[in-house]
Amino acid sequence: MPEGLDGRRRSLLAVVCAVAVANIYAAQPVLADAGADLGLPAADLGWLVAAGQVGYLLGLVALVPLGDVLDRRRLIAAQLALTAVGTGVVAASSTAPFALIGLGVAGLFSVVVQIAVAYAAALSPARERGRNIGVVTSGVVIGILGARTVAGFLADLAGWRAVYVALATASLLLAVLVLAALPPERREQDRAGYRRRVAAMGRLVAGDRAFRGRALIAFFLFASFGTLWSGIALPLGAAPWHLTPTQIGLFGFAGLAGALAAAGAGRWADRGYASPVAGWSLLALIVSWALSGQAGRSLWLLGAGIILLDFAVQAVHVSNQHLLTSSHPERSSATIGAYMVFYSLGSALGAISTAWAYAAEGWPGAALLGAGYAAAGLVVWAAHRRHPVPSPTNAAPSAISAAPSAISAAVTDAAQGRRTPPPTDAVPGRLGRNLRL
Repeated sequence: MPEGLDGRRRSLLAVVCAVAVANIYAAQPVLADAGADLGLPAADLGWLVAAGQVGYLLGLVALVPLGDVLDRRRLIAAQLALTAVGTGVVAASSTAPFALIGLGVAGLFSVVVQIAVAYAAALSPARERGRNIGVVTSGVVIGILGARTVAGFLADLAGWRAVYVALATASLLLAVLVLAALPPERREQDRAGYRRRVAAMGRLVAGDRAFRGRALIAFFLFASFGTLWSGIALPLGAAPWHLTPTQIGLFGFAGLAGALAAAGAGRWADRGYASPVAGWSLLALIVSWALSGQAGRSLWLLGAGIILLDFAVQAVHVSNQHLLTSSHPERSSATIGAYMVFYSLGSALGAISTAWAYAAEGWPGAALLGAGYAAAGLVVWAAHRRHPVPSPTNAAPSAISAAPSAISAAVTDAAQGRRTPPPTDAVPGRLGRNLRL
């Protein structure tokens, strides 16, 4: 493409991701107020969150592959506008069914996140792809964590409907900015290829071992993440702390600090260390639960655990997406969409299972569960690191046999403080990236 991503464009795409994700998570701090206003009984309040998640899952399968056959810039703008329609319906709803429809529509088009990440990857030269993905995806974590705090503040200030008015306004403004500030994609559009792209998502899961490894890591990674953020209000609202929802929401800033600290993960991935970064970060995720598990005793230890957890999750997430978009540049939208299905399933598992664990064993039991998910992710990482499977279309016997020595030389040079250029002869482009799994 003739134009790349400068700092302003990266930031704009990061904000797009933050607002889109906030559409899904903004309901959490206003459930009680929204449910009472819409006439929902307490047992059905979970549908206000589930509606957005269901829409999001459908969008991953049905809409994300469009990013591989249409101009992503226009697609991002259109999906932002349609997201605004959904949140506008929620803000204007007088009954629960209309609110649920609006939330489902907003969730459906919130998959603009995946289109934005794939667009950033396509617009980036190989040497900057990891850094750009890291900046753009930082908006996802900011949106997830910031939605709780900002939504709670707006609801206290002007009522829960103000949250969705603000989201609709922000989405429309971003749609205009995307068209004005981002360059169009210069590529041939293959509208007839949509069905092939959808089918390719299924083939990735069934036939691509490298993809399955990264997807399973994401599943357990976000199950651990969901365990913390879906359950932390339980011990903080109970004895001995009895914190208010606003006070609990402030812990989102600790998570934000950890996520932003992981922005360098993209640069490490660009240097060929995506897989080691993922492994060490999964280990850090396990350690974070030793700190977060002390929530009943020390808020300082909890804060430290949250920072470490969000740092680890963001580092693994960026590394995974770097490897996948590098291995499948011609179908990056479908690849990321399939990958994020596992993200959504893991998040849902964490949210459901943390309530069970807390009811049975209290917060220590939930912390053990979260650490267990992290450990399962580390096991998957170790298993796939020992048995990397490069893409058959890129596999050359001489390159495969030369890869161990090239990797060994890179590790030795890194240990001695030297920067090693990519081994262009031993491990050509996409094969080299595949071997880093």
